[in-house]
Amino acid sequence: MRIRDLAVRVGVTERAIQRMVMELREAGVLTVNKQGRRNLYAINLDAPLRHEVERGVTVGELLRFLIAT
Repeated sequence: MRIRDLAVRVGVTERAIQRMVMELREAGVLTVNKQGRRNLYAINLDAPLRHEVERGVTVGELLRFLIAT
């Protein structure tokens, strides 16, 4: 999915999505691989959530919970 499409689907600006992607990359949640002119992103499922209250939960655990519900 392109950033433009994601922004429309979520209801925010492309710039907001770009900022979120940058923050998630800096936090080690996303990695980027260039393939030609495209960026392919991978999620680090073992990354801890960033908020201090949820630090004991990983991104993978959160996604598994969301998919199950």
